[in-house]
Order: sequence, then C-alpha cells, then structure tokens
Amino acid sequence: MSSRRARNDPAQYDDLTDEWWRPHGRFAALHWLARARAGLIPDPPSEGAPLLDIACGAGLLQPHLTGRLSGWAHTGIDLSLLSLRQARVRGVRVLAADAARLPFADNTFECVVAGEVLEHLTDLPAAVAEISRVLAPGGTLVVDTLNDTLLCRVALVRIAERLPGGPPPGIHDPDLLVPPDRLGELLARHGVRLRPPTGLRPAIGEYLAWLTRRRDDVTMLTTRSVAMVYQATAIKESV
Repeated sequence: MSSRRARNDPAQYDDLTDEWWRPHGRFAALHWLARARAGLIPDPPSEGAPLLDIACGAGLLQPHLTGRLSGWAHTGIDLSLLSLRQARVRGVRVLAADAARLPFADNTFECVVAGEVLEHLTDLPAAVAEISRVLAPGGTLVVDTLNDTLLCRVALVRIAERLPGGPPPGIHDPDLLVPPDRLGELLARHGVRLRPPTGLRPAIGEYLAWLTRRRDDVTMLTTRSVAMVYQATAIKESV
C-alpha cells in the first residue's frame, strides 16, 4: 500500500505498522541501524537523565538502552499514532509531536537522538533549531541519515527499495537527503558542533545469512566513506 502514496508521506508508517517488529520485515534495516545508533549514545550523566528520541517509530532504540545505557529515561516522539502505541508497550514515554515544533522547554534533554529522520523533514532548518533548543548545554546529539549524493540516490533510494532489507518503496524523497556539511552548518547556528561523521554499511556475510534466514539481524559496520548512510554525534556548547 505504501507505494501508492506520495514519496515521503508519513502515512506510510501507519500502512506498514505490522512490519515494525518482524526480523525479516520491511523495517528490518531500521533495527540494524538502531543498534549502531545506540553505540554512539554516551553514558547517562545521572540515573534517570532525559533522552529524547526523535521519530522513535515503534521504539526500536529501547531494547538497546541496557547495560551502561540503562539509566536513560527514554522519551519518544513521532507523527504515527500506531507506531507510538507499540513504543509505549515497550516502555517508551511517548508523545505525538512534530520535530519542527517540539513540545518541550529549552535545555530539557541531556541526549537527543535523531535516527533515520532528518532525510524525511521538509523543513530541516526548523527541526534542527528545535532539536538544538531542547538539547541541554554540554548534551549530545546522535544522528544518522542519508547523504545527498548521486550514489545514495541511485543505490539506497532507487535500487535498495527493490531489495530485501532495503527501505520500503517510496519511503524516501531524494530531494530531502542531507549532506553532512549542510547539517553541520545548521547546527553551528545554534551552538551545536557536529563531529566528523562516519559511514555505515551492513556486514556482507551477515546480510547474506539474513537473506537466507540463517540469522535475524545484521551488524552495521563503520566506513570512511559517508557517501550513503552516515552517523555522527554533536555537542551543544556549554553556557
């Protein structure tokens, strides 16, 4: 059903709500990315420190907030009510909200996570301003997104949509992809310094085993090239 909608229509996530927790479903790669994303989250500065998960979906980050990360208090926002219901069941405090209009006070969160969402935003500057506003001084922003390159447009949007483990058809609008330089410039306007990004790709052997259903997940490996998916952290300057 999602392919009948306009590209990047948020309603696609409601269409695909039953796919969120299927290891071999249309959102399988989002699980792989969530685990990689958790690896960039710092230890909480105190027990119960607030963490905001932008576009949390069905709460895929929550299973990874264990061990050293168990002290974070996980709040997630999303536009999809069906997704938020699933996140709530898994222990996420959820609110229906737009990334460009966050319903939180300034400097609220010690960590903000924005995974696989920036490339969906039609007003990226507004969302970056809001994310920066609610991030506490000295706090950490964790991002991963798709780069605005010809390789990414062809490989991850046009081709990958037709491959197992790739994004659902029509889920991305190529015109909204986010180059790291632009992201860094937008964050810098609000006193948030983006650290050098690294690329991400699936481990080929594990991906082949996933295709043949000999395993249910795939490790995302870091790469020097940021031409497709990249991840990074950013720090808000202390006052």
